[in-house]
Amino acid sequence: MTSSTTDPTFYRSPAAAAAAPPERLAYVAAFDRSGELPDAMAVVDVDARSEQYGRVVGWTDLPAGAELHHFGWNACSSALQHEGHDVDGLSRRYLLVPGLRSSDVHVLDTHPDPRAPHLARTIAAAELSSKAGYSRPHTLHCGPDGIFLTCVGGPLDDPDGPGGIALLDHTTFDVVGPWETDRGPQRLHYDAWWHLNRNVLVSSEWGTPSMIEDGLVPEHLLGGDYGHHLHFWDLAKGVHQQSVDLGSEHQMVLEIRPSHDPEATWGYVGVVISTADLSASVWRWHRADPDGPWEVDKVITIPAEPADPSLLPPALKPFGAVPPLVTDIDLSVDDHFLYVSCWGTGELKQYDVSDPAHPREVGSLRLGGIVARRPHPGKPDEPLSGGPQMVEVSRDGRRVYVTNSLYGAWDDQFYPDGVGAWMAKLDVWPDGGFTPDPRFFPHGEEFRGRRVHQVRLQGGDASSDSYCYRT
Repeated sequence: MTSSTTDPTFYRSPAAAAAAPPERLAYVAAFDRSGELPDAMAVVDVDARSEQYGRVVGWTDLPAGAELHHFGWNACSSALQHEGHDVDGLSRRYLLVPGLRSSDVHVLDTHPDPRAPHLARTIAAAELSSKAGYSRPHTLHCGPDGIFLTCVGGPLDDPDGPGGIALLDHTTFDVVGPWETDRGPQRLHYDAWWHLNRNVLVSSEWGTPSMIEDGLVPEHLLGGDYGHHLHFWDLAKGVHQQSVDLGSEHQMVLEIRPSHDPEATWGYVGVVISTADLSASVWRWHRADPDGPWEVDKVITIPAEPADPSLLPPALKPFGAVPPLVTDIDLSVDDHFLYVSCWGTGELKQYDVSDPAHPREVGSLRLGGIVARRPHPGKPDEPLSGGPQMVEVSRDGRRVYVTNSLYGAWDDQFYPDGVGAWMAKLDVWPDGGFTPDPRFFPHGEEFRGRRVHQVRLQGGDASSDSYCYRT
């Protein structure tokens, strides 16, 4: 392995990633809620020196009705240590883009022109179901044994069966099979990440397809049926080791963000809502003894905000309040700042987590929101629907990108008059705080009538890579 044949975006350490040249392009998953127009991968120019800055400069149509959601790169920095990886010639080239509703996975090749990714292969839902026993693919990461594809649903003929992780071949993208060899009590699934050097995988829970595909089901919410556990696994063996119940009132344990420090054993997970008071929360996992059990503690609580019931959607009118609805969190590559999106109130919060056990709020801004509809400074007379939802942080931590759609049916429940489509970029201050860039606001018809969900950055970002080395 030599530097000339190793992808230069495979950074040896978090510090090396932060010091690398900034991203110039962002890839944004776009979908048509009606299922009539093709879903698409939009390519946005994020180079502030470019004449096309803040504009959609590339567009790749994909099948209609897929509902593109989360997606990721075929390879990342952790390939530098993965056994079986021939790093010679391996590159961060392909975007694997699951359809959460169709269960197909689309493989986009970003070479030779990164502004014009083209469809190289489709992994059919039937292959995923027959070989791994899963459907409704959600999140993926480049892992030690292959590409780890988390799936919310069971096989196509029993989608409400246990969700889990499918393993894909690094090179061919064929479905190898299920990753788990012993799932223990785990049944619901959502996200998964790991402490690579510690041989630990952490997974979270949302709900079965029937609990999520047509929107939030009040009976399941009040019954405590959505996910409220965090699971810990042996990464090499696929064996469940420990389950921690956060309490049945803490519904929908979603985004997992481990420390980027490869020697650390802590991270954060967001919880959408508490049935006790409509608050949202962020929890920290950790363990004091390397051989001891995992502990999970609530470190952030965000209360609901009182509101005039006449301004609320039907689902919230009886409560007279807007829940924060923490739907995404993201941790900067240097493990300094944690960002928490409150999609209901339209707030993005920033916490200093230099002391991981005691986050300290240092920044906040509002865009959109169920009641506030706070405008973007680039269009101050245009009320916004939706709110900061998916959050992506640049490798150097100086830029934060947000998009506003959660999931088609859920958008319609909480923003029944329309969620629209927009993307914003925030400039981060060194000591905390951030400011929306008035020059960067692709929205509306820029996305050709589609809604926009996750963002991935050229060369990697804060939630795409795990690192093997400290220096």
